Amino acid sequence: MATEDNVSALEQFESPARRILMVWLPLAVFVFVLLFPFYWMAITAVKPDNQLTDYNNYSPFWVVGPTLDHIRFLLFETTYPRWMWNTVIVSVASTVISLVAAVLAAYAIERLRFRGSRVTGLLIFLAYLVPPSILFIPLAFIVFQVGIFDSRLALILTYPTFLIPFCTWLLMGYFRSIPYELEESALVDGATRWQILTKIVLPLAVPGLISAGIFAFTLSWNEFIYALTFISSSENKTVPVGVLTELVRGDIYEWGALMSGALLGSLPVVILYSFFVDYYVSSMTGAVKE
Repeated sequence: MATEDNVSALEQFESPARRILMVWLPLAVFVFVLLFPFYWMAITAVKPDNQLTDYNNYSPFWVVGPTLDHIRFLLFETTYPRWMWNTVIVSVASTVISLVAAVLAAYAIERLRFRGSRVTGLLIFLAYLVPPSILFIPLAFIVFQVGIFDSRLALILTYPTFLIPFCTWLLMGYFRSIPYELEESALVDGATRWQILTKIVLPLAVPGLISAGIFAFTLSWNEFIYALTFISSSENKTVPVGVLTELVRGDIYEWGALMSGALLGSLPVVILYSFFVDYYVSSMTGAVKE
């Protein structure tokens, strides 16, 4: 009996230690690695200039006498609000275009069962794997020929080249999890394919659509190569390009304004994820059960 009590006491003692070692410690490391860049951006955005590089008298991990001068400079002495507005328009427009095309393509590949559908789906996925650094050269030629260089339209029409393959691949997997019996019953009742798509498949695929939309919006928001290549004027730049090209003057880095721009530029994506996190998680864990 005494031995059993000792074993039970030992298990009770080891259980919290094991839980800390196996759960809480890795979670704490993950949270630290994830949030530390945002913390660094936040304190740098409000640090006075004399504290940015004077590590002998000031701690690099804390701020004494925070100031809003960097944020004020960013918002009122640069065209940052214009960059933010351009980024919103380009991201929303390209996401909507990509989702519409991806829904039609994914539904046709997964539900219409035509010959070569699997090969088509594989080719679409392979198109997503092509690096943008290779595609931007022929796309630049097309943009110049069409006459949309240095305009938001150039980004709105070129971003779907890498968004549509990704969204199509993602929605193909989600549409595949929706039972075929629902469509067969609707076809027996006389529904058309368009009615099945709009009234049955899409309502069931809302988590998948939101997940694809979040990914597409995030990729559009953070895209750099196309925005750097196709936009030259300051008023038409997006946030990733504008912050880098306008706030770095030769070897002079406006660190306070740079961190302020990076921090403010990341907030819309964070807010978007926080609103739709439940749909995003449900799309990753499964769809409709038979």
